[in-house]
Amino acid sequence: MAPQQQQVEEDEHVYTLDEALTTLGFGKFQYLVLGYAGLGSMVDAVEVMILSFIGPAVKSQWGLSSTQETLITTVVFAGMLIGAYFWGILADNYGRRKSLLIVAIVTTVSAFLSSFSPNYISLLILRMLVGTGLGGGPVYGSWFLEFVPSRNRGMWMVIYSTFWTIGTILEALLAMIIMPRLGWRWLLALSSIPSFAALLLYIFTVESPRYLCAEGRISDAHDILRKIAVVNQTKLPPGMLVSDQVTQLDEEEELLRPRANKIFNFKTGLSSSLMLLSPQLLRITLLMWVVYFGNSFAYYGIILLTSQFSAGENQCFSVALHVKNDTSLYTDVFITSLAELPGLLISAVVVEKVGRKYSMALMYIMGSLFLFPLVVPQNEALTTALLFGARIWFLGTFTLAGVYCPEIYPTSVRSTGCGVASAVGRIAGMVSPIVAVQLVRGCHQMAAIILFEVVVILSAISVLLFPVETKGRELVDHVSL
Repeated sequence: MAPQQQQVEEDEHVYTLDEALTTLGFGKFQYLVLGYAGLGSMVDAVEVMILSFIGPAVKSQWGLSSTQETLITTVVFAGMLIGAYFWGILADNYGRRKSLLIVAIVTTVSAFLSSFSPNYISLLILRMLVGTGLGGGPVYGSWFLEFVPSRNRGMWMVIYSTFWTIGTILEALLAMIIMPRLGWRWLLALSSIPSFAALLLYIFTVESPRYLCAEGRISDAHDILRKIAVVNQTKLPPGMLVSDQVTQLDEEEELLRPRANKIFNFKTGLSSSLMLLSPQLLRITLLMWVVYFGNSFAYYGIILLTSQFSAGENQCFSVALHVKNDTSLYTDVFITSLAELPGLLISAVVVEKVGRKYSMALMYIMGSLFLFPLVVPQNEALTTALLFGARIWFLGTFTLAGVYCPEIYPTSVRSTGCGVASAVGRIAGMVSPIVAVQLVRGCHQMAAIILFEVVVILSAISVLLFPVETKGRELVDHVSL
């Protein structure tokens, strides 16, 4: 009789997804999720870093103009802009897992085929398709976040960001080995290997239980949680799983729920996007756009500035810059890529101690201080050192924004919110080559650096205006109306 009474009491208990994840802990299952999401982040890093190397090589081989060289980078970010918006809506309406599959297919096929591009136009088209696939990067981050317990969540998101840094360093090393010997086509082909790996390993992924709960598919979410318990060798709390806000949903909130078995149409995507501009989310959304624009503008600008200052193409200050050969490009890009390691270490330390907002503001200030001396030309060693320091701090702001953004948006619009913010960042990626390449080559280095400084300062102010600090805060599933 006692066992039956105990079972009845357990049935009367309920627990939320956050309580379940806290009880299950961060174990082997989450490490596997981290590995796959991290692989997706590495794919993004590899395909972005490759832009520093193939542009000058293709320009030399095909006799391109500076504008045509810049366009190779611009079309990738244009594709990322489109992809970031589309994949975010797809993930919020049809699930994270389906989006991950399509992202992997698009990226893998177009990245590999681009190594066979017969001419400039075909290279632009294929690299734009690669960018479209890379726009799905925020989906990997949202998917991983939704498996992580709230305790030390920021630290684990920083660790996830480490895979990006690993990708940048490995790509710089690969370029140092491949480019002088085999050329840019082999670099493109070999750089697509992580994409193939992500596609092959997709079969081992599972849907996010938080997405399933937000969809009302509590039973399916419970099945995923039981798998996590088995792999982690832990147990779920006694009782029944319920949605975090199951008792709070009213008719208006129900409208925020994505419907199962929908046919994707323009109105679905538009309604998800408009929700970001609702009174409850408008301030967050606009500030997030400024931050993502500033992060991409500064981060990719540093990478492109490194390429320009090392390519020997700035004839305005040849005495000060005195850069010599192609080897210098690979070496300097590799050295500045190493700056991301201390950037990640600092991020991991401050994210849970100082919090997201103030950490980002401090990093913006530090990055601007390192960048400011470049308003005038410096010698090669000092230029590399300053770019190294600036990249440390701007990588930190990039990383912490990647933690803060999916935490502050509710599950029902999380991937859309992060995707649209990422899309705004891609606009910065399209503008950055104009500033970092064209202005510097046109003997306007001071104007370029001052413009970088203005964008960074505006981003720092925007961070301080965010209404919420998400450190230690449970994730929200629906917009509170």
